[in-house]
Amino acid sequence: MFKIPELRKRILFTLALLAVYRIGCFITTPGVDREKMNSLFGGDSQGVMTLFNFFSGGALEQMSIFALGIMPYISASIIFQLLGVVVPAVERKQKEGDAGRRVINQWTRYLTLGIAVIQGVFMTTYLQNLSSSGDVVGLVTMDSRIGFALLTVLSLTTGAVFIMWLGEQINDRGIGNGISMVIFAGIVAQLPRGLFSLYEQTIGDPTGAVGLSFYQVLLLVLVVFATIAFVCFFERAQRRIPIQHAKRMVGREAFSGQASYLPLKINTAGVIPAIFASSVLMFPATVAGMFPQTEWLQGLRVALMPGEWQHIVVYVLLIVFFCFFYTAVVFNPVDVADNLKKSQASIPGIRPGKMTAEYIDTALSRITVVGAIYMSAVCILPEILVSSFQVKFYFGGTSLLIVVGVSLDTVRQIEDHLTNRHYEGFNDPSNRPRLRRSAG
Repeated sequence: MFKIPELRKRILFTLALLAVYRIGCFITTPGVDREKMNSLFGGDSQGVMTLFNFFSGGALEQMSIFALGIMPYISASIIFQLLGVVVPAVERKQKEGDAGRRVINQWTRYLTLGIAVIQGVFMTTYLQNLSSSGDVVGLVTMDSRIGFALLTVLSLTTGAVFIMWLGEQINDRGIGNGISMVIFAGIVAQLPRGLFSLYEQTIGDPTGAVGLSFYQVLLLVLVVFATIAFVCFFERAQRRIPIQHAKRMVGREAFSGQASYLPLKINTAGVIPAIFASSVLMFPATVAGMFPQTEWLQGLRVALMPGEWQHIVVYVLLIVFFCFFYTAVVFNPVDVADNLKKSQASIPGIRPGKMTAEYIDTALSRITVVGAIYMSAVCILPEILVSSFQVKFYFGGTSLLIVVGVSLDTVRQIEDHLTNRHYEGFNDPSNRPRLRRSAG
């Protein structure tokens, strides 16, 4: 793939932007003591703060200018996709092709900016409450509360918008899938640290705590590889609906139509439901951090912490909802049935038009149930491991699902570039055979 100049430039450009993102994760927001911020993550390995830190690629632990991560943009995308179902004006824009998508993208950017400002205010209030309550004395080093609030909100908002811009540049000038690539880079960057944490748990605590046994570590390794194989299988799995094309006439002879199939992926939504569900679950904790004196908010925050049964139930319900919702957004059976009818193709035994749309919709709904169950099982796996083995590292779950899913999608996009380059080589006039005029 590095032999093709255009593809090589796209890959190197993507790697360069991801390097910029990782460097930015270590630029601390002015007015915050980084060491005091790191102390918040010492013992809370499965708390809400770790969940924030996970999706920010470790930036929250450093209280970086990228502490908000890509979540404001994801939240804005969720809102506009929901609005596309209930607001006719947004739905019309979504159906206007490239022009409509550009308008929706612009609206999403504006909403991202607003959400980043709101989350920046929440984060600022949370830090000031921690510093003033005595939980982490000296966390905020600035005396002026207003000055610290303005500077922190400006820094965090700018960082969130800059990450959004990085993702869009990877989409346009890189290998694509920019938002997922940013999350992917943050997860992979924390992998060595997680492995070292597992090693420390294996050898035990010097204070006398017993570490994990050899068989427990072996079981965890087997679970990781089994989960990778499980994810790869379901990400590639398809339900193929046979398609029969109409007969065509060549002169006076009739030739039977070509048979093909309509591929329906088991997991049409990809890793989006897991990311969206995690983003929604982080919202109550964000609000609770801004209002520490409100008892019912604090109770809600505790109930939705990873590891609690309420968190597992809500997480699974959100994943199932977003699996069906996002599948409905990206795949419209009515449009597919109309396209088949226009191309004189049909499903054997099914009448074209409405019956074809109903048949495809039924098949899609059934396989989406399987996809939702698969994704829910993978995402709650780490919480089961944590409760069983007290492992302070996410094996499987959302992290592994995102890493494997984005890796498979990136490989597919690179293969598409290679395939397009292959066909362009055949279509290049310089590669076509030339007829030489005879000497006579």
